[in-house]
Amino acid sequence: MDVRVKFLGGAGSVTGSKYLLEIDDFKLLVDCGLFQGMKELRLRNWDAFPIDPATIDAVVITHAHIDHSGYLPKLVKEGYEGPIYCTHATARLMEIMLRDSGKLQEEEAAYARKKGYSRHENPLPLYTLEEAEHSFSQFVSLDIDDTFEVSPNISLRYLYAGHILGAAHVEIEIKGEQQTKKLLFSGDIGRYDNQLLYDPTDVEKADILWVESTYGNKASPETDHKVALKRTILETFDANGCVLIPAFSVGRTQDILLLLAQLFQENAIPNCPVYIDSPMAISVTGLYREFHKLHRLDDEMISKAPVFDHPNFKYVRTQDSSENINTVKRNAIIISASGMCTGGRVLHHLFHRLPRMNDTVIIVGYQAEGTRGRRILDKEPQIRIFGEMVDLRCRVEYIQGFSAHADCNELIRWLKNIKESPKYTFIVHGEKEGAEALAITTSTEMNFNTYIPHYMESFDLFQGI
Repeated sequence: MDVRVKFLGGAGSVTGSKYLLEIDDFKLLVDCGLFQGMKELRLRNWDAFPIDPATIDAVVITHAHIDHSGYLPKLVKEGYEGPIYCTHATARLMEIMLRDSGKLQEEEAAYARKKGYSRHENPLPLYTLEEAEHSFSQFVSLDIDDTFEVSPNISLRYLYAGHILGAAHVEIEIKGEQQTKKLLFSGDIGRYDNQLLYDPTDVEKADILWVESTYGNKASPETDHKVALKRTILETFDANGCVLIPAFSVGRTQDILLLLAQLFQENAIPNCPVYIDSPMAISVTGLYREFHKLHRLDDEMISKAPVFDHPNFKYVRTQDSSENINTVKRNAIIISASGMCTGGRVLHHLFHRLPRMNDTVIIVGYQAEGTRGRRILDKEPQIRIFGEMVDLRCRVEYIQGFSAHADCNELIRWLKNIKESPKYTFIVHGEKEGAEALAITTSTEMNFNTYIPHYMESFDLFQGI
């Protein structure tokens, strides 16, 4: 039995994760993410898929974030008819997130057509809401820790990864005629000691390893992010401004709501409205009740005195209500998606808030190269929104403690559980500096045989096992 891998994404960038395994004639795709960020990356979403999707036998998804699952509707649209394996919580999250992705792409295509800022005469979405929903029938959801047979010679097991609700490491076992080999995909590794999610699972063995390197060169600051959040809110309110937090709908929004509820309870910040202006975040927050075994919140906080239902929290469900928030000039907090400011309702909030010197934008998560969020974080003097250049005059704060990704020390902590050096360790899902830093550490300190693969590069993993 021969085993090969081809890197169709998640190589040299923190986006578009797709790893094609060819196990003899069986083709298995691990993750199916959308490219985001820089234009040269986003254009890859429109390229013809490197192989005929109809020839793929199975797809395995590590978690629901769009850079790991967002290409699924296009893959199905172009002919993939097989199973899409994921955890139960990931299946529910993907239904929410892929619907949102299809809807956003339809809206952005329509807006570009109306405003005429696309180079295409009739700009079209990559896929529609209906096409996103069409992929749901192929979801096959599994329990974490259960072993599932994908084919007579291939089995998979999901292991708890933290990061977001339902996220998992993927262990794939291949039984050859002479040997059995374990392939381990880290997916995105969560933080240790997170207030919402449990620690990622310790894994002791991997013959081949794929490990993310988002923060491969960065340690999280020791600053208390709750204190930093409180300080920034108070300073903004003293300046008669509002706080805008672009936040990922899954995980980050719920982390922030939990801290805000605590700050209100402690009378550490004034009572004020907190607008949660993301339909997807509203839907996701409800899943914490359904999947209560996957997080640390106890029954008291979920059912009897629900932390997410604080009286100051205003869940904004309609577009008109969302636009009305633009009239609020002082002492309010707005949480809106997307987290990297690439689309969604946060755009019209940014359009109105960036020019206001009294307001503050708080960045609370990783901002990939080429995203609008990275440009705001870098404090570029003008930011393009809706085809117009908007002056950035507001205050911009970066509170790093909210990241859902393990930092460089936590990545090493997770890797040190592996008792023997894998045959290959592929450093993936990281920009150049992060990937190189993690590769140096793993090769020098742990004696791992590390590679940083390039986009579309292929490797022979085993021959004749």
